[in-house]
Amino acid sequence: MYPVNEIFHSLQGEGFHSGTPAVFVRFSGCNLRCHFCDTDHREKRMLTAEQIVAEVLALPSSPLLVLTGGEPSLFIDEALVTLLKHDTGMMVAVETNGTRPLLTAVDWVTLSPKDAFEGGDAEPCLLRTCDELKVVYTGQDLARYDHIQAHHRFLQPCYSPIPDLCEQNLRACVQAVTDHPQWRLSLQIHRILGLP
Repeated sequence: MYPVNEIFHSLQGEGFHSGTPAVFVRFSGCNLRCHFCDTDHREKRMLTAEQIVAEVLALPSSPLLVLTGGEPSLFIDEALVTLLKHDTGMMVAVETNGTRPLLTAVDWVTLSPKDAFEGGDAEPCLLRTCDELKVVYTGQDLARYDHIQAHHRFLQPCYSPIPDLCEQNLRACVQAVTDHPQWRLSLQIHRILGLP
């Protein structure tokens, strides 16, 4: 049984696959407590792997299946990922904070370390390789991520309900990408478009 917060269809709003139709399986529960987290971890249903697959297949067909959270590495296993890949035919991606080992069965790893933030620094980021590195940015020194091997590097301005702070984080992010061209800007287009 897996603690599932929600399963829904939308566009991937962040990083390399931004704009791609996707099905999201959001798990409840995390080992970190980041102040900007947008998941209500009190909301969950305990589902079997077969129930998860059935709910995914009931949604519009999409090329991408994203396992997110919370922290999915606390819950997913080879059996679930293998079943999802086999029964849906979708590319299975995982979004992780990197504090736990990952399965070899996933097709795409998005690493978003949170150890630069209070509450996100409760456990160190252990993952050293990924397909994409997506950093929530508030002005921290980017050299702290030099040891991580990634095919793609994205800076994403930290969201805040305070408009002036959002604008400040966006401007800092744009300047950082301008100064460090090995990074690319990632905007949360689902927020901009009002999508789930």
